[in-house]
Formats: sequence, C-alpha cells, structure tokens
Amino acid sequence: MKNDFLIAITQLCAEKNLSKEVVIEALEAALASAYKKNFGSNQEVIVRLDSMSGQPKVLVRRTVVEAVTDPALEISVEEAKRLLGRQPRVGEQVEEDRTPKEFGRIAAQTAKQVIMQRLREAEREVVYDEYTDREGEIITGIVQRVEPNRLIIGLPRAEAVLPASEQVPGETYRVGQRIKAYLVEVNRTPKGPQLIASRTHRNLLRRLFELEVPEIANGIVEIKGIAREAGSRSKVAVAARQPGVDPVGACVGLRGIRIQNIVNEVNGEKIDVVEWHPDPAMFVAKALSPAQVLRVVINEEEKTATCVVPDRQLSLAIGKEGQNARLAAKLTGWRIDIKSLSAFREEEAERLAREEAERAARGEPAPVAEVVPASAPPAEPVVPVAPVEVPTLAAPVAEAAPEVAAPEEEPVEEFDETGMTMEELLLTPPAERGRIRFAEEILGEVGGRKKGRERGREEEEPAKPAKKGPRRQRVYFEEDDEEAEYEDILRRIR
Repeated sequence: MKNDFLIAITQLCAEKNLSKEVVIEALEAALASAYKKNFGSNQEVIVRLDSMSGQPKVLVRRTVVEAVTDPALEISVEEAKRLLGRQPRVGEQVEEDRTPKEFGRIAAQTAKQVIMQRLREAEREVVYDEYTDREGEIITGIVQRVEPNRLIIGLPRAEAVLPASEQVPGETYRVGQRIKAYLVEVNRTPKGPQLIASRTHRNLLRRLFELEVPEIANGIVEIKGIAREAGSRSKVAVAARQPGVDPVGACVGLRGIRIQNIVNEVNGEKIDVVEWHPDPAMFVAKALSPAQVLRVVINEEEKTATCVVPDRQLSLAIGKEGQNARLAAKLTGWRIDIKSLSAFREEEAERLAREEAERAARGEPAPVAEVVPASAPPAEPVVPVAPVEVPTLAAPVAEAAPEVAAPEEEPVEEFDETGMTMEELLLTPPAERGRIRFAEEILGEVGGRKKGRERGREEEEPAKPAKKGPRRQRVYFEEDDEEAEYEDILRRIR
C-alpha cells in the first residue's frame, strides 16, 4: 500500500507537470527554511527527505577546528570525535542530526510559502525550457484579452504577447478566437517567461509553407527568399533540389488548394510564388511577375538592374504605389529601375546620336555597316543589352499574295424531297415511294387553294359563333391497311 506522502507527491507532479526530484528538492528547501526560522538563521542546515516514507531528517553541518569561535558553524575536535566515533581531521565538515519533534505554526507557514515559491519557480523554469526550444516556430493559441497596445494569447501553461507593432493592419481579433502566430523570442523575467509573438514576420509564411507543402518539409523544394508587406502582398522565391520537380506547382497545389489554405490563414493576403534562378537577370525578370519583362540590364558595380517592359504593362510592373517593384527589390537584393520600351528606345537613340557626334568631333571614321544580302529581310537594330527571355515584339508581316480568281461553281439542280411531281406522287404507291405519308399532308396539298378561298370569304363576312363539338384527332395509318386508305384518298380527290 502506498504512503499518503507519495500519493500527494505524484498528484502534485501531474498537476504542475514537474518531475518528482524537483518537488522533493522544493520540500527539502522549505523544511530547511522553517528550521532556520525557529532555531537560528546563521546555521548551515541540510534536510534530507526519504522518498519512500516521507520522513524528513534535519542535519546541521559544522567545520572541525582546534579552537571554536562560532559554535553555530564550528565544532571542536573532541566533540566531533564523540559524534563520529573516530579521530576527525581539522577542517573536516561534520553533520549532526537535529531533527525537531515539531516545527510549530510559524515554521509550518514559512515552509508552506517556501514550497509554493519553489514550485512556481520550478514551473516557470520548465515552461521557459519548453518554449525556448520552440522559438522560431508557429504557436497556436486562443485570444484571452484584447488590450489597446497588445493582445494576450493563451497557450498551454503560458501566455504569449502580440504587440501592436506585430499585428497585421486591418485584422480584428475577438476573445475566444483561435489564431496562429510566429514565436519571435522568449525572455526570462521575475514573473516568469515572457513570450513575444508576431503576425507580420516573414518567417510566418515560411512555417506555413512547411506545414502545407510536404515537398518543402522534406527538403525537395527550398524557399530561397521571402519579401512581405503584411496584410497586402508577399513574394516567395522557391527552387527545386531534385530534377524534374516543379517548385511553383508544388507550392500552389492541385487547383491551388495548398496556396489557398495559406492565404486563408493570413486573411486573404496576396502571395506570389516565383521560381528562383541563379542568373540575376532571370531572377529579377521573374520577380517582377505578373508583368512581362523584355530586357534586363545588370550593373554589377552599382548593384542595379534596369528592366524594360512593354508600354501597356508599365503600371503593372511598378504596382500600386510601387509595391510590386519594391517587393521584387527586397526579394532579389537588387535596386530595380523600370522603364517602358518606348522610353528605352528613345534613350538608346539619344545615346547612339551622342556617340556619333563625339566620334565626328574627334574625327574618327564612322563604323562600317554590315553588308546584308539583298534576299535577306531587313534586320532591326540590336540594342546592346543582356536579353532575358525576350519575346518577339511584333510578328513579321508576310508579303501580300496575288489574288487568284475563285473557280466558278457549277449550278446545282434543286430537287424536291421526293424528286417527283404531284401527279406522280399521288399515283405512286407508298411502298414504292420509300416513305409513309399521312392523309392530312396530301389533303393539305390538294385543298390548299380551296381553304385559301374560304379564308378570304370569312374575312368579308362576319364571323359566326363556332359550334362546340368533339375535338378532331389526328389519325395515323398503319402499314397493313395502307393500300385501302390510298384508294380512298384518290377517290375523294377525283
């Protein structure tokens, strides 16, 4: 049967998430403080607690000296010999058992306070060690309090602070809402560990991509860089470590399901995923997506990149308030200058004219033009810049082919449905015609003129009230009595 002391220790360890050794050390320190409270505070007291029975043992440690000056800390050789039962050495420390029968009310209250304080310190140390290892990771908590300058997020056995500077502009929070944040740092304070979280950190996107994209978590796809303006737009550069893997497609997912989950987590923030390229010119061109880049001129010394875009896409490349160009510059690390194609051509024409004027002033001959065969089409002037995926600006216009008169079409004779006259149609049996005709169709063809005359007469005379009678139904002939019905129709026509 277990001792009540062991049961209490086990429950306390489970509630505070502490180890058994930590709790026992706290109890020993509390009993030592209680003993000093009653029997002198200048003694070196050691308490040993039996972990099985729970019985404490108070020991007072003193040093062996030849002449005792402080009885609380020193002991004579003769007294030490009596306690140890052997000849002690000078300077040796001797422990004497001074376990009291009872501590008293004040000593018990002191022991209780010390125990609670030591347990709180031990619990804070455990929480600090736990969240220090999670620094730089995503934490998920529930909003407990919304204050003017900060947000308190409840975590298991801890609280995280989301300052106003780390909150996304435009986001609203309510008590009880579950949110994810990036754990920036963990500080040790007298009141316990202080956890600082962030919703605007760019690594929040990195961790979200690692959660949603298995290829990034496994190392197949690598995130090379992230440029973010929280709450508005972000750009992420990814590269594949294995051949045959599409890094952008892996991040977007089937029908965009992966990137949509990340966008929903950051409350609709737009995310552009671009492919990283080792060539700076290619990388700058891809970073300006979704704008189309015609040419990129790289200046290694000044760390600048001049991008040429079509005139109609100049505003798209710059973005709203320069956001697209600013994010591309952060992502690539290059200072980007965006120019339209017409402006770039004008600058190049001015530069060439200026060089020609300087050459003429120096008296240098003009460069020899390249001889082009007469059969070859005239080539456009080449601008001396580094092309980057330069698409064709305009397709070559093909020479107009001579008009060729279309052959006259032969007249096509028009035939009716059966190719027979009315008389042949009526005199031909249905079996030979290859098609069954109804009596109403034939009567309609023959009696069309008669009905027309009756219709004209009805327009002249006033209309008579129609007589109510049985409704006439349309009758279809079967193939068996087709010949008899045919003879009856001919008889009625004649």
